[in-house]
Amino acid sequence: MTIQSTDSGPPPAVRPLTAEHTVLPIILAVAFCHMLNDLMQSLIPAIYPVLKGELALTFGQIGLITLVFQGTASLLQPLVGIYTDRRPLPYSLVAGMGFTFSGLILLAHAPSFAVVLAAVALIGMGSSVFHPESSRIARLAAGLRPGFAQSVFQVGGNAGSAFGPLLAAFIVVPFGQISIEWLAGVAVLGMGVLWLVGRWYRIEGLARARAARARPAMQALPRAVVVGAILVLIALSFSKFVYMAAYSSYFTFYLIDRFGLGVQEAQLYLFVFLAAVAVGTIIGGPIGDRIGRKRVIWVSILGVAPIAMLIPFVGLGLTIVLSSLAGLILASAFPAIIVYAQDLMPSKVGLVAGLFFGLAFGLGGLGAAGIGMIADATSIEHVFWLCSFLPLIGVLAVFLPDVKRA
Repeated sequence: MTIQSTDSGPPPAVRPLTAEHTVLPIILAVAFCHMLNDLMQSLIPAIYPVLKGELALTFGQIGLITLVFQGTASLLQPLVGIYTDRRPLPYSLVAGMGFTFSGLILLAHAPSFAVVLAAVALIGMGSSVFHPESSRIARLAAGLRPGFAQSVFQVGGNAGSAFGPLLAAFIVVPFGQISIEWLAGVAVLGMGVLWLVGRWYRIEGLARARAARARPAMQALPRAVVVGAILVLIALSFSKFVYMAAYSSYFTFYLIDRFGLGVQEAQLYLFVFLAAVAVGTIIGGPIGDRIGRKRVIWVSILGVAPIAMLIPFVGLGLTIVLSSLAGLILASAFPAIIVYAQDLMPSKVGLVAGLFFGLAFGLGGLGAAGIGMIADATSIEHVFWLCSFLPLIGVLAVFLPDVKRA
């Protein structure tokens, strides 16, 4: 397998100077590996009903599993981004996929809650390396289409997350926890593709990064404005990721508890929701390239509020339709948030990617843990009602500055 640039002409030694060209094979390669990475990681929430039954876990312990997994990734991702902004590591993605492989093998054989925590921590370490570095590579290969590249990259992850519940429903649920190790071979495939991506990064991507640093890409904004905008983006990310954590970790329990569904049927409806999230992700970036990322952020988060508030009061059919619509609209915000933040801080692409992907895991983990504890104290239906108010935080998007190309 050979990965080549879509543009023809000069040899690799000088081609990086034309960094406006989009290298589609590289974008597709990292998106494919993002799919493999998140497919494996999505097995964690997807097998919660299995783990809850086999290990007699409480909702609070399930929330702690999510907290350890996502917390490990959230703490390490910004650090990885800061380090690789200064010292790029072209083959670090291969090592990150190796951590995920090891975690899946351990999870398949975990006999206790403590071992499950150790296994998901390893998988979280894999995420901490994969997400900031692969997002950086997608940005380098994007040329003049950063929103498009970020959406393609992220939709790979959403597709993997959507297929995870299907694998859990048709493999893990029938064959048990041990069947998780069958899927660890997916990591080996990912390591092979990422080795080829690392070669492109070493030969061409690093030269593109040097060329990009040599010229200003955006109008400079005062430091206080940039810091304020980043804080607003963090608040918006909080509303998005905690709301999404409610669905990714507890939607199956909500459907089982409220509508009396079986585990497999509830997993299939979770797949429908996650598939809608994937669609929202793929459209968010290109729309942001055309109409501006601030507008996409504004509409995608605040626009979900009325839909979210209806969901706790409707029947099964409308629950599936409205939750999928909410996931689609809300998911379109994240590609726009990432590229908007990178536009604010163009010399710190890795830090930005690590920070916001870290927030995705950290806020989602804290949200899942808090939701689990509230569900233990009240009910799973009550926490879904509480979460319906989170998209109202989207009103803060009015404070984001306009960022324009120089």
